Amino acid sequence: MEVTAIIADDLVNDVKAYTQSATVTEALTIVLKDWLDIYHIKELNRKIAQRPVCIENGQQIREINRKK
Repeated sequence: MEVTAIIADDLVNDVKAYTQSATVTEALTIVLKDWLDIYHIKELNRKIAQRPVCIENGQQIREINRKK
């Protein structure tokens, strides 16, 4: 997909330096993927906070894990 965007040079240069990318396209692709990963983690954390996992007997879980 081709996109035309007006982005400040300083921001683009910082992103290129952070990602160690030679091209703007590569740098923006890396940064957008990172942003999406962080967004998905935040969403997952929000869902887990609504229904947290409660372990009442950790010994049983340890024994199951050791058998595997």
